[in-house]
Amino acid sequence: MFSSAVPYKNQHYHDLKKDCIKDQKLFEDPEFPATSSSLYFRKPPPGFVEWKRPGEICQEPYLFVEGISSHDLNQGVVGNCWFVAACSCLALKPNLWKKVIPDHKEQEWDHKHPAEYAGIFHFQFWVFGEWVDVVVDDRLPTINGELIYCHSKENNEFWSALVEKAYAKLAGCYESLEGGNTGDAVVDFSGAVSELVSLEEGAFYKDQKKEEQLFEDLLKVYDRGGIISCSIKAEPHEIELKMSNGLVKGHAYSVTAVKKVRLGHGLLAYFQNDTIPLIRMRNPWGKTEWKGAWSDSSEEWSKVGDTERGNLGITVADDGEFWMSFTDWCKFFTEADVCRLINTSMISVHKTWHEVVHFGSWTKNAEPLLNRCGGCSNHRQTFLQNPQAGAPFPPPALQPITAYNYLFDITKEADEVLISLQQKDLKSLRKVGQGENLTIGFSVFKVELNRKYRMHDILTQESVVTSTYINARSVFLRATLPLGRYIIFPTTFRPLTLGDFMLRVFTDVESGCRELIQDKPKIRCWSSFFGYPQVVTHVYVHGAEGLQNQDSSGGADPYVIIHCEGQSVRSTIKTDTLQPEFKTSGVFYRKKPRKPITVEVWNSNTVKDEFMGQVVLSGSLKDSSGPQKLQLRKGGRNADEMPGTISLRIVTATQLTVI
Repeated sequence: MFSSAVPYKNQHYHDLKKDCIKDQKLFEDPEFPATSSSLYFRKPPPGFVEWKRPGEICQEPYLFVEGISSHDLNQGVVGNCWFVAACSCLALKPNLWKKVIPDHKEQEWDHKHPAEYAGIFHFQFWVFGEWVDVVVDDRLPTINGELIYCHSKENNEFWSALVEKAYAKLAGCYESLEGGNTGDAVVDFSGAVSELVSLEEGAFYKDQKKEEQLFEDLLKVYDRGGIISCSIKAEPHEIELKMSNGLVKGHAYSVTAVKKVRLGHGLLAYFQNDTIPLIRMRNPWGKTEWKGAWSDSSEEWSKVGDTERGNLGITVADDGEFWMSFTDWCKFFTEADVCRLINTSMISVHKTWHEVVHFGSWTKNAEPLLNRCGGCSNHRQTFLQNPQAGAPFPPPALQPITAYNYLFDITKEADEVLISLQQKDLKSLRKVGQGENLTIGFSVFKVELNRKYRMHDILTQESVVTSTYINARSVFLRATLPLGRYIIFPTTFRPLTLGDFMLRVFTDVESGCRELIQDKPKIRCWSSFFGYPQVVTHVYVHGAEGLQNQDSSGGADPYVIIHCEGQSVRSTIKTDTLQPEFKTSGVFYRKKPRKPITVEVWNSNTVKDEFMGQVVLSGSLKDSSGPQKLQLRKGGRNADEMPGTISLRIVTATQLTVI
């Protein structure tokens, strides 16, 4: 996450600063001039704007006054409460703000050596998968001598105003920052993964179990350095409307603490161990607070001992920061942005994840096999014309063994997967009447265990999970998937919508996630000698019934193997059943179409696995492609019958790009 940053507009901070000091002049940024074009493209600020350097606004300017705090910030005249809320969250995380504000000690004003000041600063943001270093001069827009956008509580502290200027430079102008999303800014500050949680749709406050689970999730996110913000939906005429309970609609709040607060006084509190889930927030206005239970001076605080109150830093002041019960928070706020810092370090006391990142584009092509903007699964005719990213989780028995590798077994049959789809930020295009987010999402399909090529039809492949489709910059999904092989389809909602995206996949163990580019096996120079596939066959084994008892308890531990031309696909073992559901499939590119395919059922045994029967399939083009139930036999088609039947489906085609 903390790789070296790329200079934005090829402006190198240290070189520019050195030149300014050498020439004894203050930096003036030609890429973001002190003109109206850097302020707005449609709606000018409410007054005459003068660009002033901090030394013209106050006597002794500093980057930080008594350190950095979430209380430093206040919202300006532009509707950027979302950005201020993100900065408030950032201020609580030294490991993050020191990345966003690099060389913070070197960048600080040194009033004893004024000749070393060059009026230049630089900040770093995580832009579409890479850290970008943005240079700005210190000329800030003012009206009547006061900063008009984001500013600190102390009039001689300027870190927030300068960070905002650098962020506005990325966006094209200050007005482009109006009406944004706190989660997006947090991602840009950290490289985190953002998830939008609808508190309204979830109705967590009505379901105690769901509410408790959400609290535990948010507590874990907060304790592990994540950042949370929240807001209340508002109609256009309700933006920043103050409600009777003190909360403000259409307004982004930063969550500054998630705690289980101990109730009771003295030793009794420790012995009883009675706690209540509370959450603390900050209003970017720096004032106007919640008036209900657990507000600053509410009687509920009498239930909490002095020591615990001291630890929580309870202050009775209209400083914009306040506590709420978690139930009330779920009830009155409608959505939350949860930004997780996902740990990919190999050395950590916390859970670590394997991350794979892919960059791609939704592009248009008249040739269907080359088209990559097919829209969501509602558009069945074009859906598979999307980028396809394969994430295999093969059974240990199918993993290749190569030299200098250590083979080990994965005993669990499920893995939690985190998937984040992010589109390119288009705020900089707002100046030309564009810049709105595309509606994006993704589907995850469970596919054949041996699939290597792109999907061209949906036969028995199963759609296991689909994200929401939303016109947000990113979409996030957590899912626990059973062992198998999967393909992720990142898509726009409608076909023929063009754009760029970044797909991030996090798994507990390495997934081998890779993009599927080829439609079929390549024709190589040796194909004329060794042959080239004549047909493609998809075999899906649903399950078996009536199998013969294999142990004294009257059960069996069956598994199935599909054999075709020296290749095989093996299912997992289904324990203690005579009616297993295998749901196992394979896709085979066959050079010898006359050679049959066999499907064998075996019983797993400690000493030696026992053969339970097989079926032989011709895989002919004339065969039925519908579901079949076939009798198990000892050998070929006319061999003696064995107890049990097997349910399967087989589809064969001469065109290799139809399955």
